[in-house]
Amino acid sequence: MITLHTFGPAFGLPDPSPFVLKAETLLKLSGLPYRTMRGNMRKAPKGKLPFIDDDGECVPDSTFIRLHLAQKHCITLDEGLSEAQKATAWAVDCLCGDHLYWLVVQERWLDDATFERGPARFFQPVPAPLRGLVKAMVRRGVRKTLHGQGLGRFSAEERQRLLEMDLDALAGLLGNQDYLFGQRACWADASMFAFLAGGLTRALGETPSIRAIRARPTLMAYVSRMREAWYPEWQPS
Repeated sequence: MITLHTFGPAFGLPDPSPFVLKAETLLKLSGLPYRTMRGNMRKAPKGKLPFIDDDGECVPDSTFIRLHLAQKHCITLDEGLSEAQKATAWAVDCLCGDHLYWLVVQERWLDDATFERGPARFFQPVPAPLRGLVKAMVRRGVRKTLHGQGLGRFSAEERQRLLEMDLDALAGLLGNQDYLFGQRACWADASMFAFLAGGLTRALGETPSIRAIRARPTLMAYVSRMREAWYPEWQPS
């Protein structure tokens, strides 16, 4: 059986990492039996989560997990898609994981109020005398990463404009379809769902991403449709 190593539930989400949620949704779409287990980043193959253990074969990274499902289990989750649709699926995945993701990281980690409602909880196991220092050090690292990535160089207004453009692109591709390419979910739906659902958690307050997604009814309906189909036990906060 496949074991998916995760962070575990937090903030009203099955997992606070959209990459973990993406990987689990891929496994749900595949129909393969699997279980989840709280992972340890220090023992993870790339020092990050998620990764899977498939009968002793460890595969890190949600994208390589997808490729592994195709190679080992012959489950591509793109049946019936044209070459243009397959290319669009990859573009959607990159938009979500390499752009939209960092906009959400910015608001969660560098907005003081949102940070205290959310990521600050990760530091509870740190001894109290060191907790403030460790939090400050990690947030400096996040700020440096975002500056290097580029989004950290923009004003709040500029980031909001980029957020709106990302969501407009996703809404435009979805249109009035149930899923990205019609009546059947493909692997790119796992990615789009994970990043939209992660941005909607109310536990962090009224963030820019929550307001922007709520303003697009087709995206809200899409998230609800995916959640009801694949996570019926998940009651959003």
